[in-house]
Amino acid sequence: MLTLAQAQTILSTALAYAGEHGLKPLAIAVLDARGAQKAFIAQDRTSLKRGEIAIGKAHGAVAMGIGSRALHKMALDRPYFVEAATHAVGGLLVPVPGGVLIKDEAGLVLGAVGISGDTSENDEAAAVAGIAAAGLQADTGA
Repeated sequence: MLTLAQAQTILSTALAYAGEHGLKPLAIAVLDARGAQKAFIAQDRTSLKRGEIAIGKAHGAVAMGIGSRALHKMALDRPYFVEAATHAVGGLLVPVPGGVLIKDEAGLVLGAVGISGDTSENDEAAAVAGIAAAGLQADTGA
């Protein structure tokens, strides 16, 4: 189970990473394995709807069981499938990097982090840094 303490570590470390690397303001969503929100934060001056995008990245990863980088590749290779999957999960699937599965040492999915605000690659890097700081494994779908 993903604990609140782990989710808070993920958030605080991702924010610190963003500050150290000069990223634009971020919205960060941490979901548990059921897709329920465990933690959420939006920095000052995030653009409208960044939160929804962050949630969509994380929710898509949990719903499909793969990091959103893999979902992005699927969207390029099989756009009709990703369109149908997006519909099936209620529209909460954003198929671009920045949605990272959180796994334990045994590879069990504990949840996902979704970040939006900077480039997809920078969003993903901040998520990976947060997950690592919580002592967990990141799966970007690469």
